[in-house]
Parts: sequence; structure tokens; C-alpha cells
Amino acid sequence: MSQSLEALSQAGVSIWLDDLSRDRLQSGSLAKLISDSHVVGVTTNPSIFSAAISGSSLYKEDILALKSEGLQASDVVTELTTSDVRSACDLFMPTFLETNQVDGRVSIEVDPRLAYNTEETIAQGKHLHALVNRPNLLIKVPATLDGLPAIEELTAQGISVNVTLIFSTPRYEAVMDAYLRGIERRVSNNLPVSDIHSVASFFISRIDGDIDKKLDAISPQHPLRGKAAIANATVAYEAYLKVLQSTRWKKLSEFGAHMQRPLWASTGVKDKAYDSTRYVVELVAQNCVNTMPEGTLNEVREHGVVRGDSISSQIQSSHQIMSDLASAGIDFTAAVNFLEDDGVRKFEKAWEELLANVEAVSE
Repeated sequence: MSQSLEALSQAGVSIWLDDLSRDRLQSGSLAKLISDSHVVGVTTNPSIFSAAISGSSLYKEDILALKSEGLQASDVVTELTTSDVRSACDLFMPTFLETNQVDGRVSIEVDPRLAYNTEETIAQGKHLHALVNRPNLLIKVPATLDGLPAIEELTAQGISVNVTLIFSTPRYEAVMDAYLRGIERRVSNNLPVSDIHSVASFFISRIDGDIDKKLDAISPQHPLRGKAAIANATVAYEAYLKVLQSTRWKKLSEFGAHMQRPLWASTGVKDKAYDSTRYVVELVAQNCVNTMPEGTLNEVREHGVVRGDSISSQIQSSHQIMSDLASAGIDFTAAVNFLEDDGVRKFEKAWEELLANVEAVSE
């Protein structure tokens, strides 16, 4: 058993796997990660399902059977993905119970083509929640401006949400506010809140990928290169702490509410010049989740150096880095707006590819 992964878990970080497939479920590889690598949850997205379904023969029989019943490709995809997520929820049920429902969570995302449609996002979130029908499910909703009311409404209806595609602290603050409004509505209606959990998925590596390109255009080997993503996430964690310490939250906690946890997503390092574990070991603090692809998990297992809380002491310096980026001419607001739109586009493309692959399956 990995000492680094154990140390990460003991430091208060929940390790989730950013991957799911029928092959993982049937081969026992996911069960092995749970037993040997401190994995206590799973996240999925359209790209993950596109790779899983197009790259495996295990789905063909079900695809043909569902198509023979007259189902359209989108309905076939829903059946396949919810089936895998349901199986994963069952596999994680012991973890869910052992952690008092905090972990053992599995996420499924609403159709990314609905990212700018509040009402349809709410409707599909409710549909997926009912279809999977497991208490440890999280419905993934993008943190677009149109997604914010959906976060509030789904939370108010008692549905646990994973908010995805967060790139900036101001949007993260709006996400936390939407979650709290949903909880407040339940409290005002005398409805239970103790069984609602949520995470806010803050994207990491894509920040450096975009900002580094802009810095390279200003000056080769710019001293701020590779510093934006971790600093951005650190400032976001400070925002989480402020809400956690607020009177507003303390009142809700008296009713048994659970604070939405920050989740570090997109933690696989894309620039090979950087240490492959940096988006894990440099983002360690209590009540965080880090969802990572298996490659990153293996890198942390093999050579990750976990030093305990690596965020709290860096808050002040992270503010300075963000200020220095602005002084260097980096328009961070424009960058994160682009990354949000680009993230939606990439998930839409993966979804369309998935539908096309399902359509192409034949005897």
C-alpha cells in the first residue's frame, strides 16, 4: 500500500479516480484501487464515457439490444452510462457508509449541450438522479452562469451536486452561494439537509496550460510560468475557509448541513517539464477532494512527496502571484472565460463523438 497515498488521505484529502468504464468494473481494477490505493470516489465526464464506450467490446451487446428496442443514440448513451454509474455506486456503498456518507461518491454529468439552459439542466439532473437511484450519486452541473440557478434548485430538491468547470474564485464564490441558497430553502421549508453533500470541481492544469502560453508570448522562460494554477486554487481555498467561518454557514450547520467541499480536478500534468505530482502534493488541505486519472495516481504512489497541508501557508504568496500576473499583462478574467467556454465545447464534442460511435455499432 502506497505511503504517499496514505499520507495524502491522512492529511484530509479524499482521493477520487477520474475515470470509469465497464472494463474497470468487471475486471476488478476499480475494486483493487479502493482496497489498495485509498480511492474513495469516482468522477466521470463525457470524455471519459466516450473513451470507455468506444474503446471496449463490453458495450456492444447492450447497444444492439437497446437500439433494437427503438431507442435513439442519446437514450442508449443514458442507459449505458447510468448502468455503469449505478454499479460503481454499489461498489462504493461500503465506503459511503464507513465515511458517514461523505465519500463513496460517484458523479454523472448532465448532457453538456445543456450547459447554457437552466431549466433543461434541472430536468435532466432530476431524471438522472431518479434513474440511477442511489444515495451516493452526485449530479454534475457546469458552473456556467446558467448553471448557477440549477445548482440551487437541485440542492433545494434534495439532490447532491458536483459543480464542474470552475476556473476562478469569483465563480467559485457564486457556486458556494448557490449551494447555500439551496440549503437555506430546505431549512426554511423544514426539510432535512443532513443527507445532502456537494463538491465544487475547480480545474487546475488547464489554467497553467493557457496562462503559460500567454507568458511565453511575453518572455521565454517567464518567472511566473507554472505558478498560476496552484496560486489560483489556493486563493479559492481561502474563499472556502471564509464561507466555512461565516455566520451564514454556522447557522446552517446547526441544522446538520454539510459544507460543499472544494475538489481539485484536471490534476494530470500536461507540461512534461513540471513534476507529475505537483497538482496533487501542492494542493493538500483538510476537506479537499482530488480527483485524478490513474496515471497521476500512479505517479503520486511512486514518488509523490506529501508534506501535509501545503495550501494554508501559501495563501498570501498566492495573492501576490495573482497580482504579479496582472502586472505582467495577463487578463485572468478573459482567460478563465475562454477556458469555461472551451471546456463546454470539449465536453460537447466528446458527447457528439459518443453518440456517433453508438450510432455506428452494428452486427
